[in-house]
Amino acid sequence: MLRVTDIACELIRRPSVSPDDSGCCAYLADLFTQAGFQVRHLDFNDTKNLWVTHGEGAPLVAFNGHCDVVPPGPEDSWKFPPYSATIEGDTIWGRGASDMKGPLAAIVVAMLEYVQANPNHPGTLALLVTSDEEGWAYDGTGKALKTLLDEGTKIDYCIVGEPTSDNTFGDMIKVGRRGSISAHMEVRGKQGHVAYPHLADNPIHRLSPFLTELLAIHWDHGNDSFPPTTLQVTNIHAGTGAVNVIPNLVTIDFNLRYNTMLSADEIESRITKMAEAYALDCTFKWNPSANPFVTRDRNLIGAIARAIIRETDKTPAEGTGGGTSDARFFALHKIPVVEFGPSNETIHAINERVSIGDLEACVRIYKAAIEDLHNPAGI
Repeated sequence: MLRVTDIACELIRRPSVSPDDSGCCAYLADLFTQAGFQVRHLDFNDTKNLWVTHGEGAPLVAFNGHCDVVPPGPEDSWKFPPYSATIEGDTIWGRGASDMKGPLAAIVVAMLEYVQANPNHPGTLALLVTSDEEGWAYDGTGKALKTLLDEGTKIDYCIVGEPTSDNTFGDMIKVGRRGSISAHMEVRGKQGHVAYPHLADNPIHRLSPFLTELLAIHWDHGNDSFPPTTLQVTNIHAGTGAVNVIPNLVTIDFNLRYNTMLSADEIESRITKMAEAYALDCTFKWNPSANPFVTRDRNLIGAIARAIIRETDKTPAEGTGGGTSDARFFALHKIPVVEFGPSNETIHAINERVSIGDLEACVRIYKAAIEDLHNPAGI
């Protein structure tokens, strides 16, 4: 049986910047095939998706993970080459070590060890892997999951191996996520010479009071599960580069992370009406990429929490913070879903790394959660 370190390092050595999986799915498919799992490739365009199952019937306990990574940035700034999977003491260094090739390796080992010890286990054990989580996510988990559900697959529980631990290992389970909606706004004016402003119409000046009001909006106070909604401007572009030309166009990008007290439609409507009130000649392109959700299923939350408590002797908090993840696709179909994994301290950063001890603990926690969910009468 391969160790979690072996699998993690093999995955990290593959430069699988989204959506290129660099052979990760084929590597995992071979491991599972040799162990007697059923393996199915669900590829769409440039995205690789892998659906792996063992057993039959209910409950179907699924794991979800991704083998793609974000670019490493300037490689000469890394302590070790980002795809070298260098081991130093208890630490594996490399892009994807914690997000999420390390926890994906832990999921794989947990599944293999569980089946080896329980070849006739009740229910079904499954894993859905994608190479398009860090990118646009058009052809990844969402599309593969819909395909499976349309075919009649019923998933009872899902655990996503995202790195959720904040300050110490095991201190956080993600039971939900905020919604995310982005906007690209174009405000048009009339180009002209700065010395003759009466002959031009500066769209930057027109945008400014609208933007001031937009940034001052207090959307809500949050609720028991979520913090208040936030808005951040991420890009503003205008001008020809010359200091004496009034531009004819200004573009602005902004994103809102919102809670269950709002909907994407309400956000779009309010901002669009504001623009109309300022008589802006503008257009919006909206991208509502994730709806907010909270998992209430105590069977699933309890299974992963009990496993963490047994491993760490600490009770994990139940959070909804951070960015979006592929858990949103399971929540969209009313499938109970939680996220748990190692430290998120270095994800997407230069010198990303993960503790080998934490990955080994993840194996034990994932395996205990499987046993718990497959044998509910024994709880």
